[in-house]
Amino acid sequence: MGDGIWEGLRLHKGKWLFFDDHMERLYAALKAVEIEISLTKEDVHCQLEKTRLANNMETDAYARLMITRGKKSKAFQHPGFSIFGSTFVIIMEHSRPVLDSSKKGIKLVTVPQMRGQPMTQDPKLNSHSKLNCVIACLQSSKAGGDEALMLDPQGFVNTTNSCNFFIIRKGEVWTSTGDYCMNGITREKVIQICRNLGVPIYQRNFSLVDTYSAEGAFLTGTFGGLIQVFSIDGHQIGNGLEGAIAVKLRKFYEAMIEQN
Repeated sequence: MGDGIWEGLRLHKGKWLFFDDHMERLYAALKAVEIEISLTKEDVHCQLEKTRLANNMETDAYARLMITRGKKSKAFQHPGFSIFGSTFVIIMEHSRPVLDSSKKGIKLVTVPQMRGQPMTQDPKLNSHSKLNCVIACLQSSKAGGDEALMLDPQGFVNTTNSCNFFIIRKGEVWTSTGDYCMNGITREKVIQICRNLGVPIYQRNFSLVDTYSAEGAFLTGTFGGLIQVFSIDGHQIGNGLEGAIAVKLRKFYEAMIEQN
């Protein structure tokens, strides 16, 4: 039924990056959907450590935590049938983000699949119900894109099927209002970095016209960090190269990772 919450974490040099931020998001989501879990944040960290050490993982690993409402007495959606308690699973793999590829950029294709309204399925929840994003990914792939650029219900640019989205215009960094996008940890870190560096940052509505004529664009995510966008719907963004502002933000983000 997709009745569960997930969280993704990146392992870097023996540390789980921004662990407290991820746990805050995870437990807030579990509380919102009333899934009880007996594990504390410290317990979760302990289980992550047991798993990575058992698999000789020290760096360049990705962990997906998945918590469902648990086994059911009957195969129906009502939560009351989940009488055995929640199920907690860790899926961990060796995986290295190719940070240099962010300089080459990826292709985005705008798709008809939208990010829904909060009363339908709040995009801020990392829920197991991700079929709308999967469909968006399929739509983009069929059109030759690497990721799908998704609009909000009002037609403003929002996010991609798996990452948060930013553009750069006249020395300013723009991202969506946050009303219809995932509550990205890396997104928040980049906003924080912009403020620390004195780079103007705006969470606002903007259209595809603003996007096509942007000087730069990039995605943010736990695993990939900051990734340059080369083109959107066949429109080359800027001169096709990673601009000075994007380079500065990426370097400061990578420095933040080392200090974590």
